[in-house]
Formats: sequence, C-alpha cells, structure tokens
Amino acid sequence: MTNLAIAAQGLRKSYGDKVVLDGVDLSVPEGTVFSLLGPNGAGKTTAVKILSTLITADAGDLHVGGHDLAADPQAVRAAIGVTGQFSAVDGLITGEENMLLMADLHHLPKGEGRRVTAELLERFDLVEAATKPASTYSGGMKRRLDIAMTLVGNPRIIFLDEPTTGLDPRSRHNMWQIIRELVTGGVTVFLTTQYLEEADELADRIAVLNNGKIAAEGSAEELKRLIPGGHVRLRFTDPTAYQSAALALREGTRDDEALSLQIPSDGSQRELRSILDWLDSADIEADELTVHTPDLDDVFFALTGNDPQPGLPSQSSQSKETVR
Repeated sequence: MTNLAIAAQGLRKSYGDKVVLDGVDLSVPEGTVFSLLGPNGAGKTTAVKILSTLITADAGDLHVGGHDLAADPQAVRAAIGVTGQFSAVDGLITGEENMLLMADLHHLPKGEGRRVTAELLERFDLVEAATKPASTYSGGMKRRLDIAMTLVGNPRIIFLDEPTTGLDPRSRHNMWQIIRELVTGGVTVFLTTQYLEEADELADRIAVLNNGKIAAEGSAEELKRLIPGGHVRLRFTDPTAYQSAALALREGTRDDEALSLQIPSDGSQRELRSILDWLDSADIEADELTVHTPDLDDVFFALTGNDPQPGLPSQSSQSKETVR
C-alpha cells in the first residue's frame, strides 16, 4: 500500500435492509485523479463519507493516506480534505474570514494562518473579493473558496463530491484547471461526479458503481473499449459509387436512402487507413468518412442498465471525427 493513497477491500455499508455498498474494492494511486461514477443513489456519497471518516463502514479493510481507517481515524483526518456537494462557506462573513476561521480550526499560528490565507486567496483569484461577504459571491467563486478552505491544512488527499454541480460551463472548466494543478502538485483527488465529460477529462482511472458493487474499473479508454458499437460511416452523393462500395463491403450496414454505409470498426488508425487504401485502390470516392466510437455515456448506460436520468448531463451520443 506504499504507493496507494486510498486502498479499500470489501467495503460494506447498509441502512436497515438496504445494502448501499456491497463488498467494494478500490485502489487509488498517489498523485492521480480517481473518479467514482454511478446513478443517483448508487452509494457514491456514502463511499466518500466513509473514506473521509464522517461515517463508519459495516465491514472492510480500509486505508487512507497509509493509515488504517478503523484504528487511526484521526491520522486519516489530518491527511485529507473534503469538499462536499454543498458549500461549507459561511455567507455571513467575508471570504478572508472564512479562510482564517479554517486556519484556526487547523490550529495554525496566527502569522502562518494569515500567510496561507493570502497565498490561497491569490492562487484562487479571490483577492479582490476577499473582504466582501461570501453571500455576494457567484457559484463559481464559492466553489473556489470552498476548495481554498479545504487546502488550508495542506492535505495530500482531497475528496471532491460533485464539486461542479450547478456551475456554468466556464466555471466548470475553471474548476477542472484547478483540479489538474492540484494533481500536478502531487495531491490525490477522489472525485465523484454526475458529469460524464468531467470524468473523461480529469480521471486517470474511473470506477462505475451500480447496485452497491463496482461494475467496471479502468481508464476512460479502457472502459470505452468494453462497449461494442464503434464504426466508420461512409456517405456518398454518387449513387453509382455507393452501390459499388456496398457490393464490395458486404460487412457494412446499408442505408440506401442516405447513401451511406456503416462498417464495424474500433476506430484505430490502422483500420481507418485500411478503409482509405481500399477506397483508393477501388477508385471509389466517399464524400464523407466519419469515425464513431463509444463514449462514457454509452459505457455508463450499458453498465448500469439505466435510461438517461434527470440531472445527469451527457455529452453528445457519439464522438466523431470527420474526414472529407
């Protein structure tokens, strides 16, 4: 476990007859972003609460920051920071006062607390707003202040539970950049999110939680390869060229009305080159070639068996690259 920031084996949690986490195993290497995906109610927040010592597990061998969660929860708390779905910012006081309050809670000397506060306010572009009540901040500013407050104690592991929910696209992208910078500095980020694009952009590894169990785990690309459906689509404007291609490429699915062929493919450069070489050798010109590969939306719905849910924003149904 020396290179693992978080290691969980057999994590279990029930509330009465409802099993929320049913033997979950997690391994999160240091200095990476690990994202936990799942439908609403899948147990993502419960997992965060357990690993951050807010609630106790029913069973499991759990280590965070190299410390046994059951035997030494205080050492775990000293190593982590937590930013939940709902802001911990006190709107009645200023941003600077929120930061100094957090420094006091971490028992930092007054001078050091002011130094850390000033550095973090500058790092998160909050200097101009520092003396204004936090209630006047925009949603993005409050989330930045929330994470700045989390960093006062210099944690090496940060739990971010849906940190960009409710933010506009610009604020969300700004938050992504902050997360990337944290990881570049050696911080480990455990991220839960309902935005599949967010996990795709940020996570080194992703686990999909469904019905209390890990349905699949891997990098975004590894998970995408689990799902069939990749293909190359050839579209023609010349009916003769279309008919010639359709007769030769019998494995393709025809669409006579659209004059298009859909050929199964993993989207690799080698397969794409093979198709282009074949078109050249047969002296057939396709007016449009489009590569379609499964995305995390496809992975999510295939693994969880759920229809798209309200509150679960998705990307476009397929990623594309068009060659004309």
